[in-house]
Amino acid sequence: MSESRKIGVGMTITAWVGLLLVLTWAASIFLNKQENPNSSPQATHGADGKLQVVLQQNRAGHYVANGLINDQQVRFLLDTGATFVAIDKRLARKLDLELGPQRQMQTANGTVYGNATLLDEVSLGGITIERVPAVVMPSLGDDVLLGMSFLRRLTLIQRGKTLLLRRE
Repeated sequence: MSESRKIGVGMTITAWVGLLLVLTWAASIFLNKQENPNSSPQATHGADGKLQVVLQQNRAGHYVANGLINDQQVRFLLDTGATFVAIDKRLARKLDLELGPQRQMQTANGTVYGNATLLDEVSLGGITIERVPAVVMPSLGDDVLLGMSFLRRLTLIQRGKTLLLRRE
């Protein structure tokens, strides 16, 4: 095989590998957007002047959104069936949360033990609530369950695949 032919084959292989990398990157962005369509939610003022955030359902029908706990980025899964905001123990260590007494709790998966804590601030798209009661649970996973200790301080209005959260 001639030298120019080897170079041509090498360039063709490099072009195909580059194309595959670009397609993989684009597919990753597409899938992430379907899993979390609310990666940067923004608060606006409604017609009544109240602060509000609009969230879109993900492909599984859940409301997932990025937000902040004590000024550190987290991913929330909104859970109106959870009494408290629930955080995995590893994430709680990363957030440097002070753990209170251990409590027994009933979950959909049965009885578990977790520690009470108090979050200085929880923010979602610019809506910030201070002093939010939470629980730290073992093996909860990467998402923070954004439960009613945060959500009850807002008005929630669901229309189709959209959820409006309004600060009263």
